Amino acid sequence: MNKPDLFNSKENTFAPLAERMRPKKLEEFVGQEHILGKGKPLRKMIEKGNLSSIILWGPPGSGKTSLASLIAHYTKSIFEQFSAVTSGVGDVRKIIKEAEDRLKFNNTRTILFVDEIHRFNKAQQDAFLPSVEDGTIILIGATTENPSFEVNAPLISRSQVFVLNALDDKDVSILIRRASVYYKKHKFDKNGLDYIVQKSNGDARTALNALELAIYTSKHVTLKVAEEAVQQKAIYYDKKGDWHYDVISAFIKSMRGSDPDASLYWLARMIKAGEDPVFIARRMVIFASEDISNAQPTALVVATSTMQAVHMVGMPEAGIILAQCATYLATAPKSRVSYNGLIAAMRDIDEKRLEPVPIQLRNAVTNLMKDIGYGKDYKWTDDKKFQENIEFLPKNLQGKKYYQNPKKN
Repeated sequence: MNKPDLFNSKENTFAPLAERMRPKKLEEFVGQEHILGKGKPLRKMIEKGNLSSIILWGPPGSGKTSLASLIAHYTKSIFEQFSAVTSGVGDVRKIIKEAEDRLKFNNTRTILFVDEIHRFNKAQQDAFLPSVEDGTIILIGATTENPSFEVNAPLISRSQVFVLNALDDKDVSILIRRASVYYKKHKFDKNGLDYIVQKSNGDARTALNALELAIYTSKHVTLKVAEEAVQQKAIYYDKKGDWHYDVISAFIKSMRGSDPDASLYWLARMIKAGEDPVFIARRMVIFASEDISNAQPTALVVATSTMQAVHMVGMPEAGIILAQCATYLATAPKSRVSYNGLIAAMRDIDEKRLEPVPIQLRNAVTNLMKDIGYGKDYKWTDDKKFQENIEFLPKNLQGKKYYQNPKKN
């Protein structure tokens, strides 16, 4: 098993374990085989030293910072690390000036690694553009958010985007066991290490931090010690990012697919991550009308009552109400005839001529209007024969069917 050189570096003695375990060779990097496996595009770029600006998009603990550091090492470039949280445009300009001098006098490239680049505003991101274009700096941006939405289009167009995936348990296990061999005075139970791996949820940093805490806690890392070190499973869920929309999408599609078990799972994911319960309830109100509609009209009543109850009760008890509603909606019959009819009618409004309202349907407010024929022969009645003789649609849409009653299907 390869031991990262950085681990034994004296200057990192007091650094967190996750920092000391950063790889110094490509062979030591764990995971992301789809971009770093032999013959894969990013690996080729690194090995040849022919690098362009890139954006690394992936969840926490997937290796973005480690990968950026490796790139700098392999390309023999100066590595400048930069936080979008604590730095501003002035800091950017200072680094760019130093990079210009370095390139001019020493012919040395500078890699500027910007962690959480999505936190930069437009002006801050624009400050990079000229230097990225002329090659003064090689920009490596790391983000947990979809760069399509969070990074300026000109910056994306000048960079290659590589998507990193959350590590699987096998990869995290390799990192945990690789780190544990350095602590020769400690004893590690397999079920303790396996627990840390399982609860890290694919986040290497979370796993290594938990291992480090367990090591400080006891010389013998048992399952109990590991449980105390982990405390709570790491759940990555950004309420404004892709994961927010992905999970709610999975929840809606599970109810639409009449799967109450999957609906409860995705609901639990949102609740555990601290999602706004009113947001969940509001989406179920929409679902009740859009996907169930008149196939079971009480669905809208239940969903609306759920939203009101969630307002009144609050969490954590509101979770019980959300679960009841979610399983009710998931097991209810489905129909989209109202929604589809509305879409079809709106499409006709966009595409077809807007004919005037039929004169029989117009409201006769004045005598002149009555004389012209507004509302002529129209009356309230439940006589179906009378109703059939009145055209309720404009002339160019007469006979058009937007709605098919689900009870007749």
